[in-house]
Amino acid sequence: MGAPIDLDGLRCHAAVTAPGGVIDARTEFAFIQRGDVVESRYSGGRVEAGYLIGRLNGSKLEFRYCQTHTDGEITGGHSRCDVRVNADGMVEIVEEFEWTSGGKGTNIIREL
Repeated sequence: MGAPIDLDGLRCHAAVTAPGGVIDARTEFAFIQRGDVVESRYSGGRVEAGYLIGRLNGSKLEFRYCQTHTDGEITGGHSRCDVRVNADGMVEIVEEFEWTSGGKGTNIIREL
């Protein structure tokens, strides 16, 4: 097993998104990590402003998110993720998300 992945200072974008999702390749994430607490502010594309907060336990990241969209809608939900380093040496976060409204899907957020 490799060294733990540190997300502090990492900048990412949505590389693969769920059909009909809100985030896209224009959505950028800026991560801060202190111990096992991870947070990120993100925006771009249809996301005017977003925030996530969660905990990283080994390669498992769990968080809650809320975001405002460019059309004025405010949404949120929770995610369970696998954090890994891909073959190119870039950090990827494979996110299984669920909206509080009940929709769900998978995104891949990749280091820029």
